[in-house]
Amino acid sequence: MAEIKSKLVEIKTKPTSANVEDFINNVHDEQKRKDSFVLMEMMKKATGEEPVLWSSSIIGFGNKRYKSPNTGREVDWLRIGFSPRKANLSLYLSASIMEHADALKKLGKHKTGVGCLYINKLEEIDLDVLKEIIDASLNQK
Repeated sequence: MAEIKSKLVEIKTKPTSANVEDFINNVHDEQKRKDSFVLMEMMKKATGEEPVLWSSSIIGFGNKRYKSPNTGREVDWLRIGFSPRKANLSLYLSASIMEHADALKKLGKHKTGVGCLYINKLEEIDLDVLKEIIDASLNQK
């Protein structure tokens, strides 16, 4: 089988120089604002990285180049991050959130997407379990 050549794809969502704390302080929902500061500190501690605002609404920690095994396309993206969306807190943790299936059973109230974890409020989940999931995500290749 022929090796798929890599091709770096430029995406619209990129790191900015905007102030992350200013962004969080402008989140209208008080609970999401408080939860965002908790998540920011949790991810900052786990990664050892400073938060960076990607595009206009994603707070990311670190950089990683992801490569599609099917197409060979590569994209630069954040290692982990989150966004305080109107509907919920969207956490960007790994390529396949279901790799954390056992921990997710213990997490509390949440929903999942392919690589995202959706939480309404941090008070509805077990923060120790979330920390386990964050740490496991960071240790994936």
